[in-house]
Amino acid sequence: MPSETTNINIRMDKALKVQAESVLSELGMNMTTAFNIFLRQTVRQGKIPFEISLNRSSVDDEMKARQELREAFRAIQEDSVRNGTDDMTLEEINAIIAESRQERRKKRVAV
Repeated sequence: MPSETTNINIRMDKALKVQAESVLSELGMNMTTAFNIFLRQTVRQGKIPFEISLNRSSVDDEMKARQELREAFRAIQEDSVRNGTDDMTLEEINAIIAESRQERRKKRVAV
């Protein structure tokens, strides 16, 4: 005799759901089957059936990358002050870039 079932509703990120359904489909199961497996293992083991932890190396890598970005930005600011370009507008910067590109094109044609 089949056991009585019940419905549950959960909220999740839509993109996560689509990605999970794709993976589960490749494994030959749907979301309901996957949740049932998860819950059965939780009950059987008396715990979450996998390790949950902070990936400290990722956190450390991100913090290091942010610090490097801040240092690079400071260096750019210092260079702009030293070069006298710290008060230039975007239009002025773009004009200099366009002029530089034209000069490079002329040199290529001359060669």
